[in-house]
Amino acid sequence: MRDLNAALARRREQGLYRSRRILGGPQTPRQQIDGREVLSFCSNDYLGLANHPEVVAAFHRGIDHYGAGSGSAHLVNGHSAAHEALEEELADFVGRPRALLFSTGYMANLGVATALCERGDVVLEDRLNHASLLDAGLLSGARFQRYAHADAVECERRLASHQDKHALILTDGLFSMDGDVAPLAELAAAANKHDAWLVVDDAHGLGVLGEEGRGTLEYLGVDDADVPVLVGTLGKGFGTFGAFVAGDDDLIETLIQQARTYIYTTAPPPAVAEATRQSLRLIREEPWRRAHLQTLIKQLRKGAQQIGLELSNAVGPIQPVMIGAPEAAVACSEQLLANGILIGAIRPPTVPAGTSRLRITLSASHSADDVELLLNALSTIVPLCAQAEC
Repeated sequence: MRDLNAALARRREQGLYRSRRILGGPQTPRQQIDGREVLSFCSNDYLGLANHPEVVAAFHRGIDHYGAGSGSAHLVNGHSAAHEALEEELADFVGRPRALLFSTGYMANLGVATALCERGDVVLEDRLNHASLLDAGLLSGARFQRYAHADAVECERRLASHQDKHALILTDGLFSMDGDVAPLAELAAAANKHDAWLVVDDAHGLGVLGEEGRGTLEYLGVDDADVPVLVGTLGKGFGTFGAFVAGDDDLIETLIQQARTYIYTTAPPPAVAEATRQSLRLIREEPWRRAHLQTLIKQLRKGAQQIGLELSNAVGPIQPVMIGAPEAAVACSEQLLANGILIGAIRPPTVPAGTSRLRITLSASHSADDVELLLNALSTIVPLCAQAEC
């Protein structure tokens, strides 16, 4: 029998042990974590909608009307009028004929890859894709290959070597750990040239990037027709829970018939769908949230550069500060927490060895004063940790 205790001990020694903190209230910049108030910079609630009174009120109305749960899978009797309305509204938002709700982004990505691939097909993925996309490719049954991060030339070269195969390209839109965007125009050109499918998981871009909040495609000016499969999540910019896949009629009907992660699981609560419908209205009607968020991003990046912090080419609310060693990243995170600021230390295997980092995420609920407090803390804590080679 495998010695689990010894494996856990090794993980602790390597500075890779994960632990949970207990949240004592709603998702707001100032939170109760493990019984103390902190200023949080690690939530994915990018537009500050998770605790918005109109979203909360819509959730309550959904509970009053539908109850707490959906009762069954979408294909039994768990697909409510709220689910149907949300799918129609999401499809309209992203400019697609249809959308299909999934319980999580992980399940959406797995459902897409396994429904669209067969043995003998090829899946190509960015090396820094989210774990759900990588797992989806591995579990699809297709031949799985990765190309260098954001390298559309290598991706195209690999496609060319599989001319006789049906191929899928899977990529993040906005990368979850580096905050940069994929070269979608170049990937779309490669996909079109070789008759491949391009699947974009825009979990971190939707609601946040683009003038209307339609995500990375809008931000980069990529035509919707060049990305036949769009995956989005609802627990980030939307501030609620769940995910969806958007595309044409044939795609959605194929997923309904074949995506096991859609067929064999309980539908999300209808009340969550109602809350998300209200969240979507706010995304469309209140562009000031995106504008304020971009102002905070610029403030953070300018201040970080002035104090000599190493940043990535991030364009959105995910702004990693590169540290290097996992022990140093953990030490920085712990020192920040001691100063009342919550930021997660991201270490291998989530990121490549030698690239451990502080993953800062900004929200439209933050203020300029919040960002200034963060910069002041980073200016003293990060150099001390690096000097000590923690």
